[in-house]
Amino acid sequence: MLDLSGKVVLVIGLGQSSPSGFGIGSAIALLLARQGAKIVGGNRIVESAKITKDRIEEFKGSCEVYRTDATSSESVKALVDACILKYGRIDILINNVGKSEPGDPASMTEDVWDSQVDVNLKGVYLACHHVLPIMKRQGDGRIVSVSSIAGLRHIGKPQVVYNTTKAAVIHLM
Repeated sequence: MLDLSGKVVLVIGLGQSSPSGFGIGSAIALLLARQGAKIVGGNRIVESAKITKDRIEEFKGSCEVYRTDATSSESVKALVDACILKYGRIDILINNVGKSEPGDPASMTEDVWDSQVDVNLKGVYLACHHVLPIMKRQGDGRIVSVSSIAGLRHIGKPQVVYNTTKAAVIHLM
């Protein structure tokens, strides 16, 4: 395993809907914490992020969670500012927000399209927008943005906006 002692990881989307299961962001945060990283997490639903926080703290790890709307520049900036205030740096950014609604261009409503583009793509942009200047000043940093095989090829589901935004995340990175 990696030694991430002293590293600060900002995870956007680490909520967990069930105390018995694992979502991608929750699993990432727990694994990095077990490797010594300090976790700062943002999630739309704080209660679900607290499940992850509790799991991390069971292993004597460090985790702070904040309510964060990944589609709001002000909300993402507040999360980034809280992380900097607490630790003075961000070594790793994990973008893990995502949403998928079924539909094709002919049947999907514009508001469903816009909502998914905001969560799946704008959320990644906003996090990078607010964190990259910090990493540049530090002279170091890593960004991981969770995408999907659906961004590379059709996987048999009518989820055109999910596929499109996940392909865009790949290209953004």
